Amino acid sequence: MDSLTQAALGAAIGEAILGRRIGEKGAVIGAVVATIPDLDVILYLFYDKFEMLSIHRGFSHSIVFSILGAGLISLLLQKVRWSQSIKWGRLFMFAWLCLFTHMLLDAFTAYGTQLFLPFSNSRVGLDSINVVDPLYTIPLVIGLIWSLRVDHLNPRRSKGNCFGLVISTLYLAFTLVNKEAVIGKVAEKLMQEKIAYSALLTMPVGIANVHWYGVAKGQDSIYMVEYDCLSNAYGSLDVFPIHEAYLDQIDEEVAEKMRWFAKGFYTVEKEEGKIRIYNLQVDMRGIVTMGEKKAPTVGYFEVSGGKDAIEFSSGSLPK
Repeated sequence: MDSLTQAALGAAIGEAILGRRIGEKGAVIGAVVATIPDLDVILYLFYDKFEMLSIHRGFSHSIVFSILGAGLISLLLQKVRWSQSIKWGRLFMFAWLCLFTHMLLDAFTAYGTQLFLPFSNSRVGLDSINVVDPLYTIPLVIGLIWSLRVDHLNPRRSKGNCFGLVISTLYLAFTLVNKEAVIGKVAEKLMQEKIAYSALLTMPVGIANVHWYGVAKGQDSIYMVEYDCLSNAYGSLDVFPIHEAYLDQIDEEVAEKMRWFAKGFYTVEKEEGKIRIYNLQVDMRGIVTMGEKKAPTVGYFEVSGGKDAIEFSSGSLPK
């Protein structure tokens, strides 16, 4: 999810585990530790966009990294004067929870994380919450501020923070339950339209888990339908040809990474001699209409050049 949410969750964990011992410093350290996995964006300075597809949310978002990172961070905290008196086990649990919940929270989004590196590069994504959703973040922030306003020796200090953590966690659980209901509704619509498909993707667009897209992968086409939870209403059903043969015209390694990155949910077009790939698994911002032409989402990747000299780029359509 977004950096503010990750920092807020880390701060809430820091307050819960260390707040009674070191006061506000626990929240500050928690916010810092929780943002460490996203420092992999620094690697954009050294790798190109194509290489970063598998590096971003890669090893820095894995379970192995959370364990190794927590061990190192807890050892460093034992060297700091105001946390020296805290047992190593508590410091390790604090650091591990800050790192692991960051990865877990990202796994609820469509982009997903490579949780099981270096043993598997499978991307884990539950597709149940948008990358930015204030309904998850606001309770965390309110509960944390509530607690930080109370003296750290006051036994009632933790109540606000616990309230925020419980509410946000319940909302996160709700998104999974709501997703299952949406899957049923989308499957029902596809059955009514007599559409055969081999895989079905559902993901929310926008905040509050209200507006969803269902994406069904047929033999040669992608079928997309909107669904609104509040009105229990469907939008139009749109069909986009996959054009799988276009991927055969580019470098095999690039084509395979595009398939891997999209988990099979993509469409391909040819635009001015370039191969354009729309990744519906990672980028789902809604169908774009441009005159008489439609695109399945806003963002795209483009590949140009021959198989021996490729150029890889990304872009966005005007909405």
